[in-house]
Amino acid sequence: MTPHKEDYLKALYELGGSEHLVSNKQIADLLKIAPASVSEMLGKMSREGLIQYEPYKGSRLTQSGLQLAISLVRGHQLWEVFLIRHLGYSWSESHEDAEMLEHITPPRLAARLDRFLNYPAYCPHGNVIPKADGQVENAALEPLKDLSVGEKSKIRRVDEERELLDYLESLGIEIGSPVAVLAIAPYEGPLTLDLDGRNVQISYKAACQIYVDQIHDPDTNNTIF
Repeated sequence: MTPHKEDYLKALYELGGSEHLVSNKQIADLLKIAPASVSEMLGKMSREGLIQYEPYKGSRLTQSGLQLAISLVRGHQLWEVFLIRHLGYSWSESHEDAEMLEHITPPRLAARLDRFLNYPAYCPHGNVIPKADGQVENAALEPLKDLSVGEKSKIRRVDEERELLDYLESLGIEIGSPVAVLAIAPYEGPLTLDLDGRNVQISYKAACQIYVDQIHDPDTNNTIF
């Protein structure tokens, strides 16, 4: 199994390929490669039994492909925890180096790393770390941009994109931080937040890539006024 194929497996998993068909365009966009290259690779992976491919519809992971994808994601996220906790890595640095380490992390090493880290439930960016048997318990979240002025919640997850991670870390945004929306500028302008007692302004684009606890009833105690 080459690292290139493993990247495809992980991309399919992250795009929901364990539950539904994922289009070639979605994969090409995520991996930032040409659609023609995606079609060629998916053909090879289909013949190897790693995916089920339906022409003009998309692909989904087979059971063997899913197991490999989960192993990659699990190794990646455990290394992120280790690099930040013990080597002082930043959010983006941990993600970048975990991208390399995931390809050389067999299940035995992942299991011992998990035990050493005292079985973390989440990676530093808020993603749920799959258990060794593949079980994942995802909480219901919504983008920060969907909160209304006056609503408050907690930051639970951010997209793993290098520039975004550096931007959010520079603002002191952390997973688990209480957040409340103070103002939203018109025409997809910046959002002004109360971030654990600090006033912080973030771009609308960033607010689309930050996820918070769902607000079930805005008429309850979720407002700050």
